[in-house]
Amino acid sequence: MTTTIIWTIGILAGLGLLLSLVLFFVAKKFKVEEDPRIDEVEKVMPGANCGGCGFAGCRAFADAAVKAPNLDGNFCPVGGNDVMKKVAAILGYEIKEKAPMVAVVRCNGTCENRPRTNVWDGVQSCRVKASLYSGDTGCSFGCLGCGDCVAACQFGAITMNPETGLPEVDESKCSACGACAKACPKGVIELRNKGPRGMRVYVSCINKDKGAVARKACKAACIGCGKCAKVCTHEAITVENNVAYIDFTKCKLCKKCVLECPTGAIHAVNFPAPKPKTETVSPAPAPKPAPAAAPAPAAQAAPAPETKKEA
Repeated sequence: MTTTIIWTIGILAGLGLLLSLVLFFVAKKFKVEEDPRIDEVEKVMPGANCGGCGFAGCRAFADAAVKAPNLDGNFCPVGGNDVMKKVAAILGYEIKEKAPMVAVVRCNGTCENRPRTNVWDGVQSCRVKASLYSGDTGCSFGCLGCGDCVAACQFGAITMNPETGLPEVDESKCSACGACAKACPKGVIELRNKGPRGMRVYVSCINKDKGAVARKACKAACIGCGKCAKVCTHEAITVENNVAYIDFTKCKLCKKCVLECPTGAIHAVNFPAPKPKTETVSPAPAPKPAPAAAPAPAAQAAPAPETKKEA
């Protein structure tokens, strides 16, 4: 019995040693040499592994960047232009700087503007809710309010406002990775240019219903009237499927559309507050000097008395 056990252990040990040697030589034989620049590129990456670049992680991005003939199709939104300059320096490529972007919530459906018609009592997930019915209000296009975007953001840039029921983006934390936009089943969140000094103008509505229906569901909905497109002198606004859209590459931030929109669906963000108008009082004209009095006429001298000569 003891001998059988010893032989079994010896055979298993020998078999394990043999298989390990076989695996070692196979690994040596079919080893793929990696470009050492992949490690260098990965070191300068932010390490967020957020997938905003379109790859599974920073390592996959580094591998793709090294193998690509240029960096035109590769960009790290988290690291931005600073990181891409370092990558370009390692690979000896040139890079075109891109304007910083930020996530924008394109929905005006606050609790005040968009009254609820029913109450969801299921799993608090926008994706689950969207797959079962149109939403808690009369608008089937707006935010569902379950916070899938909040859970998807790795940078803590999105929070749900309990008063409005809508997500809010902290642009100082937003890396424009696009995870929140991918998580939103309604497509409410969009990545747009951050704009000079953070100023931007956009239509905060994606409701494609006709004007009367959209306005009934939400007081601040876009009704597709086209007034904004008519006043825009830069051809930045188009109206399709009953909803307006502003092309941020053409918008000159003149804000004419904001003033023209009858429902307040167009938002202008981070613009300086207008200075209060002050009435300027023009100074009273100085009084004209009184004309100088004419000099009094000189008194005529009395004629001298005649003197009589003596005869």
